[in-house]
Amino acid sequence: MMINGFHVLVILVMFNTVLFPVNPSREAREAAPVVANIVQQYGSRLFVLSVVEETQSEEETKNPDTMTSPEAVTQLLNDAKALFTQQGIEAETLQRQGMPAFTICDVADELDANLIVMGSRGLGLTEEGVAESVTNRVINLSPCPVLIVP
Repeated sequence: MMINGFHVLVILVMFNTVLFPVNPSREAREAAPVVANIVQQYGSRLFVLSVVEETQSEEETKNPDTMTSPEAVTQLLNDAKALFTQQGIEAETLQRQGMPAFTICDVADELDANLIVMGSRGLGLTEEGVAESVTNRVINLSPCPVLIVP
């Protein structure tokens, strides 16, 4: 395409399939409107994923954002689906078990997702937190772009 005598390359970004991993955190709730906007703007297919974590310590079990109960995950997914339904968005829900970052990336690969949208607490910004950060791991392992909503 030529504009004012310059050749311009137009790249159309299409997000046909969006994966939205959720947990009970405030950050995940705050990312939902961004997800809705993207899905509506691009006419994307939306998958909402929650991962039942295999806890290895008592400390992990006490973390309210750690999803260790399949029943709690089911309720979380139902609530997320209802939220999107209210906005006229059809969301498909997925429940998996495993380590969150690896499971998120595996599901994105299985779905051939074009985008993962995640909320983040920013804990991975410290030297101590980076190794434990699900967000940081997803960014580094993802088969597609990752949009982080602070």
